[in-house]
Amino acid sequence: QVQLVETGGGSVQAGGSLTLSCGNSGPGRIYSSSVMAWFRQAPGKEREFVALIRWRGGSALYAASVKGRFTISISRYNDQNRVDLQMTSLKPEDTAVYYCARGCQYETNRRAYDTWGQGTQVTVAS
Repeated sequence: QVQLVETGGGSVQAGGSLTLSCGNSGPGRIYSSSVMAWFRQAPGKEREFVALIRWRGGSALYAASVKGRFTISISRYNDQNRVDLQMTSLKPEDTAVYYCARGCQYETNRRAYDTWGQGTQVTVAS
């Protein structure tokens, strides 16, 4: 069973940077063909797509609202892969709970993802 765990959330001033990370803490395996994505959900709003990348790496896809400011990548940490989301030039409207998710399709629809982390809060103060 794959269990996704996000780390790296916190509070930052507008214009600042944060990096989120997501790894697998469960006994199951994430296959190289899997698609890893970040979504976010602000209070009172729908969960929305942020960025995605294949577990084996390669080209990424971004929501228009974060393109040019956020970078998704696969890194190696303690002999395990993880998916990172480097966020720069943060804006108050980026404030949300950020979720890591795993799916099988190169897809921005949240329904394409079957495994989710618990989420990590990002707060950007103006």
